[in-house]
Order: sequence, then C-alpha cells, then structure tokens
Amino acid sequence: MNLIIVESPTKARTLARFLGKDFAVEATMGHIKDLPKSKLSIDVENNFDPQYVDVPDKEKVIRLLQKMAKKAKTVYLATDPDREGEAISAHVKEVIGDGKTQRIVFHEITKEAIEEALKNPRGIDINLVSAQTARRVLDRLVGYKLSPLLWKKVRRGLSAGRVQSVAVRLVVEREREIEAFKPKEYWEIDVEVAKKDKQKFIVRLIKKEINTKKSADGVVGDLTKANYSAKNVTKKEVKKNPYPPFTTSTLTQAAARLLGWSSKKTMSVAQSLYEEGKITYHRTDSVNMAASAVAVARKYIQQKYGANYLPSEARGFKRQSKLVQEAHEAIRPTNVNVTEAHTARFEKDSTRLYSLIWKRFIACQMSQAVYNQTTVDVSADSYLLRATGTIMQFDGWRRVFGGQNPNETEAALPDVIDGEPLDLVKVMPNQKFTTPPPRYNEASLIKTLEKLGIGRPSTYAPTISTIQVRSYVEKDEGAFKPTTVGVAVNDFLVKNFPEELEYSFTAKMEDGLDSIAKGDTEWHGMIKDFWGPFVKKLGYVEEKSKRVKIETEKLGRKCPECKEGELVIRTGRFGKFISCSRFPECRHTEKLIDKAGMKCPECKDGDVIIKRTKRGRKFFGCSRYPDCKWASWTKPQK
Repeated sequence: MNLIIVESPTKARTLARFLGKDFAVEATMGHIKDLPKSKLSIDVENNFDPQYVDVPDKEKVIRLLQKMAKKAKTVYLATDPDREGEAISAHVKEVIGDGKTQRIVFHEITKEAIEEALKNPRGIDINLVSAQTARRVLDRLVGYKLSPLLWKKVRRGLSAGRVQSVAVRLVVEREREIEAFKPKEYWEIDVEVAKKDKQKFIVRLIKKEINTKKSADGVVGDLTKANYSAKNVTKKEVKKNPYPPFTTSTLTQAAARLLGWSSKKTMSVAQSLYEEGKITYHRTDSVNMAASAVAVARKYIQQKYGANYLPSEARGFKRQSKLVQEAHEAIRPTNVNVTEAHTARFEKDSTRLYSLIWKRFIACQMSQAVYNQTTVDVSADSYLLRATGTIMQFDGWRRVFGGQNPNETEAALPDVIDGEPLDLVKVMPNQKFTTPPPRYNEASLIKTLEKLGIGRPSTYAPTISTIQVRSYVEKDEGAFKPTTVGVAVNDFLVKNFPEELEYSFTAKMEDGLDSIAKGDTEWHGMIKDFWGPFVKKLGYVEEKSKRVKIETEKLGRKCPECKEGELVIRTGRFGKFISCSRFPECRHTEKLIDKAGMKCPECKDGDVIIKRTKRGRKFFGCSRYPDCKWASWTKPQK
C-alpha cells in the first residue's frame, strides 16, 4: 500500500477517485507545524532560527499520518505546487521520517496529471521551503515588533504587517488625494449636423480647451453661424485580440467587477474548484498554458464555432509580472468539454466562477474580433469637430461572451464623403468638472499592488481581508475608505518607518523572496540585512516618538453619564461606537446607529440604517427591526 498526503479532505476525495486500491489518501487539514502565537518564536541571536511547534489541534492528524506512514511502501507528499505547499510537505516529512517519502507535484487534479506526477517524483525543494520560511520569519519579526509599539504609541489591540500596512497606505493616500482635489471647469461642445438627405449624426469639438461659460458662449455663437462640411473621412479595419487566460490577480479583479465578490470569496470558490479537479491551480501569476490543453481547446473551438473562429496558430501570451512564481500555468479548466451547460451539479457560486474561467480560456485561443471604424472630421469655419463610428464585422473571440462589448459600442455613422456640405441642426454645450481619482475597490487595489510588485498570488486575498478585519479600512458602496484608526496608524508608521513603508522597499523584499525561491540568495543573510537597521529604528522610535491621538468625530451632545465630556464616534475591534470624550475617566458607551439618509422601502416609516454581520460585512436594514424585517446587501435607490 502507498500513501499520498495532501492538505484538504476535498482534495483527498478527488485524488482517491483516480487511484486504485494500492493507494490511501490522507489530508493534513492545513499546516501541521507553525510558529506559536504566544511569543515571537524567532531566535534573533541564533541566525533567526524559527521555532516551529506542532499545531495544537493537529495531534490526532499527526499520529494518524505517522501510523499510516509506517505501514506504507512509499509516502508521496502531494501538497500544493507553491512555497506554502512545499513547506507543509517538509513539515510532514519531518514528523513521519524521511525514509519513504517522495514529493510529487501537479497543477491540476486529473487522472493524467496524477499518473504523470507519480512517474516523476522528486525530493523536497529546499529553495522553496527557504523562501516560505523567510517570508514567515520576516512577517513575524515585523508584526510582533511593530504591533507592541502601536499599542504604546497609538492604541492597544492594534497590529501592523509588512504588506498590510503598505496596502493601508495606498488607501489613505488616495483618500487624501480626493480630499485635496479641486475640481476644474471645462466644457464639451457637441453639434448635431445633417446630410442633405436628412441623416443626422453628432460631432464633437476638438483641439480647443474651453474653461469658462463666457468662452463657451463665444464658441457656441461662432458655431451657430458657421458653415459645415466634411473635411476628412477615414475608414479602417480594427482588430482586437482576446485577453490572456486568468492569473490569480486578474481572476480576483474580474470576479470583483463582474460578480461583486470579495477577493477572499473568489479564492475560496477557486480553491474548491481546484480541489474538485475542475480547474488548474489557482495561485499563479503565469499566463503560460500546457500545449496539450491548448490543442484540446483549439479542437473544441473548431468543432463548436467553426474554422473561422480558429487562428492558424495557437496563441501565446507574455507573462505579466517580472518574476513568475512556481505554478507555471495560468488558471484554466481541466476539461474544456465541461461547459456551463454541464455544471448543474456544481454549487451556484462554483458555476459562476467556473463560467468566467472557461470563457476566458476558450476565448484566448480564438480569432480576433474585427471592426470597421469610420472617422469623420467636420470643419465649421475655423473650428474642427470629429465623430467616430464602429461596426463589428466579425465577433471572433467575443462570440464566447455574447458578441459586442457594450462599453466598446459606438454609433454607426452615415456614409459621408470628403467635402460634402452639412446642415447645422443644433449646438449642444455641456458644462463639466474634472473629478478626483476614484477610491480603491478590491479589483483596483489588487491591480495596484501587483503593478507595484507588492505581494504575490497567495497574499492578495488575506491582505485585503486583514485590513478590513482590523478596521483600518471600511467599504463604502464597494470602495475602500480609511477609518480614523487606519489614518492614525498609517501616519505613525510612515513618519517613523518611512523606508519600510516605501512601496519600492516592500517590492524589493518580495524580489528577495523570489530570489531565495530560485536558489540565488541565502535566506538568513537577507533577514540579517533587514533586521539590523530595523531593530535600531524600533528602539529609537519607542524612545523618541510621541503618542498619537486618534481623531474622533464629535456628535455635539454632552455625555449623559458624566455630564462633562462630549459624545464622540470611535472605532474599536468590532466597528464604530459612541463613547465619552473623557474616556477612560468616563466609560459611557452607546451603539452607533449609522443612517443611510432614506426611509425604509418596505414599511416607509423606519430609517434605512447600516448594519454589519458578525464577520464585519455591511448590509442595510430597517431601524424598526424586528417589527420590520426588511434587509438588503445593497443600498436602496432614493
């Protein structure tokens, strides 16, 4: 009997379906060894040795693995194909002994992939284990040394993290950009013109900047009296290539944009799909695809859509990040013949995410979408106006998504020839103002983190989840706003640890971890180079820095208990609440009823108020609950 060890029961059940009676499959239920939470557990005096211990609730799992390993002919360590999976395998090998163990790696849970992996076992990749160890040590040193400092200088119960603090900085800086933004007036002037046969179309004034109503009125006056004629008509064919297959980053962005999902939910559903053998490994920053999978996809496209939808050669894509990690394939379905029509037995969320992944993969191997684009320049005496129209000629890869993208649709233009006179129908001036940059949402924050080189596929979801759980940021209509606590923590860290909170510094640390994974850098040296300056700065900041005061919003009411202090809004571990400004001398507190500024759409009497679940997710309810039980995840329209 041979033993295969994986992380999760779902993955174990999927593997067991492909293997015969000669194999037993057991799950570690995640990590079996970790750093204890009660202390630093990094020996900074002894080459930063991490003091791992058995995870307290894994004693039974460890004993079972040890017992089964003794009976097994060979023990195959089949944890996930990344640094964390490699570290779990190393810990399993440590507790069961290394006499019988072999490491196998696969990026999809299919019969063919498992059989291929069993033919090509290897040892533990010590470089990947070292990279994971270095990340764990680095994050523990930063978190366990900065957090107590925040307790002393800002407020008890706070925490800091190497990547999470940089993510908070992004949100805070964007909010300050928005607050400092001063809108500028500008005008767009559209003109409706008509051919002699009464066909109408709209052209827009170009090459002239108009910033005041007075200037706009002058231009409108000129355009009202001008003579119009087509000056230049150009027609060209525009081809649009499909997007590459999904990486972790682009999948979480697409799910946030199209499904409204958090990155945490996306990765949870993707994990289930992977463990059930439906998709390839979902933590990846590669856009590479197995040649065999591409061949199957091309065959499917030709049979399903026809030869016109199949390019003459398979399409390849360049990697999007400077250093691609260990999972060297994009996210794709393991069987392209399992389409949306075959997913009735999937969970609803699994079906929705699988559909995105399937369509993106099939589309990436299809022909270009082809458009006819016409541009008409119109002269109005000394002014130049322009219109552009686009008509899809061949849907190509858009066939999978239902054809034309509404965001790319432009009105078709009538046939116009150079020099053709046109009649003025009406001039339409539009006053506008520049807008501030938008707040980050899940998709744009992940995109920015990836662009800056901060974090890796396995860190996006936990980072975004952590900064919300810690109440450093909160969601407002799907976008992130920093809380007063988040602003205070960010300002303290940026002021006192400017280098460590610099985006380029954090990206450089990530590059260092990648270098360790490739075997080019020794991890102890990297940690030593970081720790020396960092620990000196910690001591200096603890001694010299002043305590930070968290700004509070005053409600304009006296405390009903002490009669002296004012009631203010504070943010605690469980969200916002009302307290006395004289805290801790006066400990009066009240629940904060956060009104959304509208009446309940059901009972019409109560106010719509903002509530939160036990896990912190925001929803809307009626202030008259339980008399009125109306509730919604989305804000009702006024």
